[in-house]
Amino acid sequence: MTETAVITGATAGLGAEFARALAERGYNVVLTARDEERLRAKAEELSSRYQVEASVLPADLSTKEGVEKVAARVGQPDVAVLVNNAGYGLKNDFHANPAQMELDHLAVLVQAPLLLSHTAINAMLERGGGRIINVASVAGFIPRGTYSAAKAWVINFSRWANLHYAGRGISVTAVCPGFVHTEFHQRMQMDKTLYPRWMWLDADRVVREGLADAFAGKGVSIPSKRYKVLAAVGSRGPQGLVARIGGRGR
Repeated sequence: MTETAVITGATAGLGAEFARALAERGYNVVLTARDEERLRAKAEELSSRYQVEASVLPADLSTKEGVEKVAARVGQPDVAVLVNNAGYGLKNDFHANPAQMELDHLAVLVQAPLLLSHTAINAMLERGGGRIINVASVAGFIPRGTYSAAKAWVINFSRWANLHYAGRGISVTAVCPGFVHTEFHQRMQMDKTLYPRWMWLDADRVVREGLADAFAGKGVSIPSKRYKVLAAVGSRGPQGLVARIGGRGR
């Protein structure tokens, strides 16, 4: 049986690149996101290019129904890799956002990965192993609003789960990029030119290093030396100063 990878948020950016890289490795891929038209175009491209089975699963992970729909596929015995990539940021400060907007944000960034990981781990225990890749962020190492708090949860959960389930053949890796050339910041209506060129990474590099670390069984992957340093400073530096510096990135 050919192994399958399920990738959330797979229409563009890191999700699309994870799907491409895993298809290149010979995995069948299941692409999930909200935009069915874009998913189908991406699936057709991957199937034609890599001669794998690429299917689509439109779903909104901010809803209970959407998560359950994806979980039903994740729980199938052919799924060897789950990539929890779906996510987005909020432009305004916490107090300026409606509470429901913050709750929907939390549902996509924390609740969906938790529930999908729960399903995947149970299925992978049955099949004898597998890999979960949770796309987090270096923001998870600094105090910077609810996005940062959510990504900190993803990092800590991944670290623990990787240690806890490693002996049973399951690796769980938090991939923690910094600024990446994707649609993420455009959707937030952020001016990318405000940040120096050295801070930006290409999606293929993030995915290449993230997959290498995931297949090596690491609990945390921080692509590039520059962001390894910044993550260390964020974790150990004076938190008042770190928060002020990090706050410029909203």
